[in-house]
Amino acid sequence: MPRDLRNFENGEIYHVIIRGVDDRVIFKDENDYFRGIFSLYEFNNINLITIRERRAERKRLKAYRGLTPVSLIESEAIERERRDLLVEVLAFCLMPNHIHILVRQLKDNGITKFMNKFGGYAFYFNQKYQRKGHLFQDRFKAVHIKDDEQLKTTLTYIHTNPVSLIEPGWKEKGIKDLQKTIEFIENYKWSSYIDYIGGKNFPSLTSREFLLEVMEGVEGCRKFVNGWLEYKIELAEPRAPQD
Repeated sequence: MPRDLRNFENGEIYHVIIRGVDDRVIFKDENDYFRGIFSLYEFNNINLITIRERRAERKRLKAYRGLTPVSLIESEAIERERRDLLVEVLAFCLMPNHIHILVRQLKDNGITKFMNKFGGYAFYFNQKYQRKGHLFQDRFKAVHIKDDEQLKTTLTYIHTNPVSLIEPGWKEKGIKDLQKTIEFIENYKWSSYIDYIGGKNFPSLTSREFLLEVMEGVEGCRKFVNGWLEYKIELAEPRAPQD
């Protein structure tokens, strides 16, 4: 995780990318992905919290309300609890060896503090898999989003990242099966895309109103993403030889 502070501006939007050291896998099973989602939610808090305490509290709430673990994170009562957000999470995508997060900074040094806190995921991972050492590269990458066009492109890039799991090298070689690809990303659980296109996956984790306005609503968002994939399928189509 980062060792130095960078000058991120409050109110500005950044595309943050963190990778496993040497591109190592950081999510090995479903429980790891759930822990990653849980960490993105819980560590976005200027107040000091521990995952152990929060999990114990959630268990008490579950026993009281009869809720499932997934529905707990979506509970409106929990959402209104004592959280003082460091950043506004606009979108995310968890991949086996890296993470994309689109955030708007709310507090001074909020992005850096958030990423430092998220580093606590490494403690969970190392304990579970009995390993030592760094899990993440020392320094996360952050790209400042300067206008709406860059914002739309970045949102699409984040939500289409999982395509590489079924179409390796698709960005250079193109897509062979458009419908299969669309169905895959629209059902990929570990990103915010399901919530952006009207489903209910992890809705409490992201703030979507602003971006949905930029994307011209749910259908506008889907149309923009599918349009990008349709462009990429052309790269995979054989071309007739030129005279």
